[in-house]
Amino acid sequence: MSGDHKKVIKGSPSQYVKLNVGGSLHYTTIGTLTKHDNMLRAMFSGRMEVLTDSEGWILIDRCGKHFGTILNYLRDEWIPIPENQRELQELLAEARYYCMSDLVEVCEGAVRQREPEKDPVCRVPLITSQREEQMLIQSTSKPVVKLLVNRHNNKYSYTSTSDDNLLKNIELFDRLSLRFSRRVLFIKDVIGSNEICLWAFYGHGKKLAEVCCTSIVYATDRKHTKVEFPEARIYEETLNVLLYENRTGPDAELMQATSTRGAVAPVVCTSDDEEERRGGACSQSGLGRLRSNKNN
Repeated sequence: MSGDHKKVIKGSPSQYVKLNVGGSLHYTTIGTLTKHDNMLRAMFSGRMEVLTDSEGWILIDRCGKHFGTILNYLRDEWIPIPENQRELQELLAEARYYCMSDLVEVCEGAVRQREPEKDPVCRVPLITSQREEQMLIQSTSKPVVKLLVNRHNNKYSYTSTSDDNLLKNIELFDRLSLRFSRRVLFIKDVIGSNEICLWAFYGHGKKLAEVCCTSIVYATDRKHTKVEFPEARIYEETLNVLLYENRTGPDAELMQATSTRGAVAPVVCTSDDEEERRGGACSQSGLGRLRSNKNN
């Protein structure tokens, strides 16, 4: 406006000045404005010129929404932090503009406290030793599902479907871990074994079942190794271990009902031919037996 002009403001601490901050009008003392070392002190201690209008209002080209809060912090060295996250960010921007380092620190601390948790929702430990594996299984209160993957096994690449079947197991492990990560501890093991792909299921630190994705197929002249993808069996054993959630200790009846063959010792389930030779030992899972017991 034509009446605006620049001038240097300098006076006693008790002298009042009129401030127009983006259309928001404020009335305060020079003592308040120069209380701390910041931009406002530079503006009102005579070190720099300020813009005033014809009526004597000192013009500051900023949004005046939070300027009252800025003044209260200068007066009391404390303010209630805005509950609204957006308003907190706006106040932080104003504090930075006026070079109020103390208020910037307060606002940044509040922002950090209110930020959503950035830790991954799903964590899958990759074990590096048998000792580490045992520590993980024994120290958690959750049921455990472990997938052992050994692509360096010399039996691994004997068929064209080995890659496909193994990747299906890995994909199923990823899907199950995403779905049940808050309820089950999922562990990946790549430190090596005689097996190519082996699932293990634990409750209260005890192994309940194993599902081996490698089976022996007997032909007329020799035996062959076969890589399988027993999806239904893996999924059912995962549901079995969910029965061990929120339990303070082992339950003998539950351990027997959910372990393979009705015993705690695990049994490695292999091909259908071998299951038939075993008399169908793997045909009825622990969950199926538990359901039968409940129905009876």
